[in-house]
This record gives sequence, structure tokens and C-alpha cells, in this order.
Amino acid sequence: MKKKFTKKDLTEFKKLIAKRKEEISDEIKHISDDTLKKSQKDASGDISGYTYHMADVATDNYDREFSLGLASNDRQSLYELDDALKRIEDGTFGICEDCKQLITKIRLRAVPQARLCVKCKEKREKR
Repeated sequence: MKKKFTKKDLTEFKKLIAKRKEEISDEIKHISDDTLKKSQKDASGDISGYTYHMADVATDNYDREFSLGLASNDRQSLYELDDALKRIEDGTFGICEDCKQLITKIRLRAVPQARLCVKCKEKREKR
């Protein structure tokens, strides 16, 4: 089995990673716009002067926390994609960290930030 991808392959992965990063950044911006820039009244759709019911406030808070959690997961994905770009630059991209074999192109197209081949990932998940 070969130990490295061609320059053409790496260029393809760089483009894929850049596209994913852009999609995630757009998603984070959308979540932030929807969640953080709205007041409690705007978020609940309430334009009256009445006070909130405690259950409505709790639901609104849960929704905000959930959205912020999604944005946090997206940020983590961005860090992992940035790390994948660094691995492309230093020549370690696509090499399984456990068995040192080349990770399949199919897996890397699905999960370009993957650090493990499918077999090693499954072994780790069983532990």
C-alpha cells in the first residue's frame, strides 16, 4: 500500500476542506444571528407588554443553549479541519495515527479531518 497521496489528491482535499470550512462558518454565522442578536421578546415572538410564563422562558433558554451548543460543535469541526490542512502541509495527512497506513480516499472525502482509518476508529470506539 502506498504511503502518501499525490499532489493532485492533496489539492482535491484542500478544496474539499475549504468548502466544508465555508459551509460551517456560514452555519455558525446563521446560528449566531438567530440566537445571539435577538432579545428574549424577539426570540419568543412575543410583542405584547405581558410578562413571560416561566415555562416559555425555560423553553427559550433551552433553545438558545441548544443553538449555542451546535455552534460550539461547529467551531470544533473548524479547528479539526484547520488541523487537517496543517497535516497536508507537513505531509502527514491521510495517514492513520494508530496503524500508520493510508486512510482510504472514500473515508477522507466523507470525513476530511479523519485521523484514523475505519478499522482503528472502530477499535478505539470499542474500548
